[in-house]
Amino acid sequence: MIKRGVPVELVVRLVVPGEVAATCDKLRAKGKRAWVVGGCVRDALLGRPVADWDVATDALPEEMLAIFPRAIPTGIKHGTVTVLMGDASIEVTTLRGEGAYSDGRRPDSVHFVDDITADLARRDFTINAIAYDPVSAELIDPHGGQKDLALRVIRAVGNPLERFAEDGLRVLRAARFAATLEMEIAKDTLAAIRPTLDTYRKVSQERVRDEWLKSMKARRPSRAFEVMRDAGILEITCPELLLGVGMEQNKYHAYDVWRHGMECMDACHSDPILRIAALLHDVGKPASRARSDKTQDYTFYDHDRIGAEIADPICARLRFSNDERARIVGLVRHHLFHYEADWSDATVRRWMRRVGKDSIPDLYVLNEADVRAKGVDATADLASLEALKAHVEKVLLAGTALTTRDLAIDGNDLMKQLALSPGPILGRILAHLLDVVTTDPAQNEREQLLARAREFVSEGS
Repeated sequence: MIKRGVPVELVVRLVVPGEVAATCDKLRAKGKRAWVVGGCVRDALLGRPVADWDVATDALPEEMLAIFPRAIPTGIKHGTVTVLMGDASIEVTTLRGEGAYSDGRRPDSVHFVDDITADLARRDFTINAIAYDPVSAELIDPHGGQKDLALRVIRAVGNPLERFAEDGLRVLRAARFAATLEMEIAKDTLAAIRPTLDTYRKVSQERVRDEWLKSMKARRPSRAFEVMRDAGILEITCPELLLGVGMEQNKYHAYDVWRHGMECMDACHSDPILRIAALLHDVGKPASRARSDKTQDYTFYDHDRIGAEIADPICARLRFSNDERARIVGLVRHHLFHYEADWSDATVRRWMRRVGKDSIPDLYVLNEADVRAKGVDATADLASLEALKAHVEKVLLAGTALTTRDLAIDGNDLMKQLALSPGPILGRILAHLLDVVTTDPAQNEREQLLARAREFVSEGS
């Protein structure tokens, strides 16, 4: 059922996967209607890759379970079943209206309807409130989503204050879409964010983290974070970042700390976790900034260590996994390095040990983004980075020992040959031997290491 007066257009047929079209065909054959809806229609109209195809139908959940023998009641309370069609899993949801959102995230109740326009009216933005019938090639667009796609505008469906007060995550989705779709937020929609931030405060940290990570897939994720800053979202989520706004740096930087972080994140073309590290890499600068009487310029000594101490609780607060948190904090801690031509092989080995071999590729990407984001000539810094890469490769080809696991002996050898018992002493000996081998790789021979271990023990170290 489509309400009279609602825009219904025949369009060039969108390319819908065969399993999705077959699902809609089967519902039509049983006297039901079905549409693909939401983000998949938006992305198809934009010519973007579609990750997931969502189907809405006027069939009730129990009817869908009867129509599709291979259906799973994954969210039947809210009208959603997962239809297994061929090798595909397709979420099919009954058209619905929603009650109040007392928790600021999910409706207290839903009620099923048979009107596609009523279902579209509950959605967040006009560009996500478009439905397409793959059987008849009808496009249902009651809120002008196609026009907003053409204008590249993100506009709330209906009253933006009501939309954002219903679901606090929507303000963050607006910021994310501004970046990933490279669109502007309509003035009235943007203005409605700050008055509804009390609802945003109810959103779980896990959901906030997920939106951050989705934003990092944009060509320029800084667009999302500029919206978050201007609209007051970051005041709630990560006020530590705001301390860099307007904070002047020194002659080596053209931008303040905030913009430098944005430029670094944008230039760090890699995975989302690495971009989070880029976002946070200079979070320690506000706490470390000092004025040098000698140079009459600002210094930021130890900002890498301070930044790591600040980044760690931020990552914990946003519920990053332990591995993700360790990776981000480690990159913030070690992002600051500058290779010099007089670095010896031993110096390079010590640097590799300090940062960790597995972190080196990430640090290369982060360092290049960092120097490009200064806004000044980066030729010398980029040449230094390339020289470091070559030196590291040379050291790796030589078979350098970078951890105690790379030594020619282990704890069992020490216990057997030196008559030692298990305990912390073994770790101290192995750490000492790794220091020896870092300085002189030729020492990584079994007998030589045992001799050095005996000396270490006899000296009472």
